[in-house]
Amino acid sequence: MKAKKSFGQHFLTDEGIAKKIAESLMLSKETGNILEVGPGKGVLTKYLLQSPYKVKVVEADIDMVSYLQKHYPNLSEDIIHMDFLKLQLSRVFDNAPFCLIGNYPYNISSQILIKMVNYCDYVPEMVGMFQKEVADRVIAPPGSKTYGVISVLVQAHYTGYQIMKVQPGSFNPPPKVVSSVIRLVRKENYHLPCDAHLFRKIVKTTFGQRRKMLRNTLKSLVQDESLLNDPFFNERPEQLSVEDFVKLTQLLSEHIKTEDHDIRAKDSK
Repeated sequence: MKAKKSFGQHFLTDEGIAKKIAESLMLSKETGNILEVGPGKGVLTKYLLQSPYKVKVVEADIDMVSYLQKHYPNLSEDIIHMDFLKLQLSRVFDNAPFCLIGNYPYNISSQILIKMVNYCDYVPEMVGMFQKEVADRVIAPPGSKTYGVISVLVQAHYTGYQIMKVQPGSFNPPPKVVSSVIRLVRKENYHLPCDAHLFRKIVKTTFGQRRKMLRNTLKSLVQDESLLNDPFFNERPEQLSVEDFVKLTQLLSEHIKTEDHDIRAKDSK
C-alpha cells in the first residue's frame, strides 16, 4: 500500500514510537472511549486495541479502510469511512466523551485542532503527531515568535505538553520535516467567561497584522475609538496571554459595532 499525497499520508513505521504514542493517553480510563484519526495501516491502532477501552477509527481513504478490515477484522464495525472534518463528533460515541489520537495528516492538522476546540465538551484529551512547526505553535507561550492564532484558540481550552520529536526516517515515505508528538489536556475551567465568537474574531483580527498595535487592528470593530486610548491597546497580539484576550473581549463586548455584535457563531456541532 503506497502513501497518497492527496491524503497527506506518511506511514509511521517505528513500532517503538507508535507504542509510546498509544501509551501517552492518560484519560482513557476516565472516558473509556478513543477515536483515532487517519489510522492508515494501523501501526498505532494495534496498540490502542490492546487497551481495555472502546476504540473507533475514522479514515477517509477507502483503500486504507479495506486494509484495516482485512488485517483487523475485529475493528470492522468501528471503522468510520469519512473525512474527519465532516464528522459530527458528538455522535461518534452517542454523546459520550472520548480521547482523540492520531498521526494526523499534515495538510489538515490545523483544521483538526480547530475542530477539536469546537467540540471541546466531548474531547478532554488529545495526543497527536504533527509537523514540528505546527506543534510548536500550538504550545508556544506568549511573546514567542511562534505564538499565534492557533496557540491562543487551543490554549484557551487546553494545556499542552511536548512528548517527543520524531525524525523523518521513522516514516514511509519520510516527510521533509521533523515531526513532534504533543499531548493536550482540557483545562478544568475551559469554558470562556466571554463571548466565544467575539473572542475568536478578536484573536484572528489582531494576529492578521501581528506587528501592529491593538489600537490599529481593532479600530474598525469599535464604535467609540476613544476606548482605544487605554495603554492596553499599545500592546501587540503576541504579547497577550489567553487571559489578556479574554479581558480584551470582555472590554470590547459592550463597545463593539452593532453589525459585529449581532453576529452569532455558527453551530458546527
